[in-house]
Amino acid sequence: MAAKVPNREEAYELLTRYTKSENLINHALAVEAVMAHFAEKFDPENKEKWQVIGLVHDLDYEMYPDEHCLKVREILEEENWPEDYIRAIQSHGWKLCCDVEPVEKMEKVLYTVDELTGLVVAAVLMRPSKSVLDLNVKSLKKKWKQKSFAAGVNREVVEEGARMLGMELDEVFAETIKAMQGAAEELGLKGNL
Repeated sequence: MAAKVPNREEAYELLTRYTKSENLINHALAVEAVMAHFAEKFDPENKEKWQVIGLVHDLDYEMYPDEHCLKVREILEEENWPEDYIRAIQSHGWKLCCDVEPVEKMEKVLYTVDELTGLVVAAVLMRPSKSVLDLNVKSLKKKWKQKSFAAGVNREVVEEGARMLGMELDEVFAETIKAMQGAAEELGLKGNL
C-alpha cells in the first residue's frame, strides 16, 4: 500500500492523540510556525509538508520519552506515513537520541529551530510585556549568552544546525523570532501589547 501524504488536520489529530501536555502542544505549534516560515524561504511549494513535520516532530516524546525519535518511526509506519516524513522527524534527534543525520534542508531547519523555539518562549516569558512581538535579536542574544538561562536549551545543537544551513546565528534568530511573531496569537505569546 502506497504511503499516504498527511495533511495538517490529520497531523494535529495524531499529535493530540499522543500528546496531552499543553506545553508540548504549544511547543509543537511553535516549531510548526517556524518550519512554515522557513519553507516560504527555501521550499514554498512544500510548505504544508514542512508544517506537518514541525507539528509532529515530538509525537513520541510524552508517551515514550526513553524511545524519543525511535518510537515515532513505528507509530508513523502504522499510520502509513511517507518514509521521507518519518526520516525528517527522526533527524531532529541526531546525536541526542538517534543516529539519523539531517541531510535535507528541511531536516537541518528542524534540527536547528527545535531547541531555539524553547529559548524564544523562555525569553518572552521573562519580558515585562510577555510578548514575542517586541522581542528582537539583541535581547535574544543576551539571553543566549547566559548559560544559566533556559539551561535545558542545547545551544550546541542550534550552533551546529546554523552551520549546516550555512546561516549566521543572528539570521537564524531573526527568522525564528519573525516566524513566532507571525503566529503570536496561536502560540499565546502576544502578551499585553
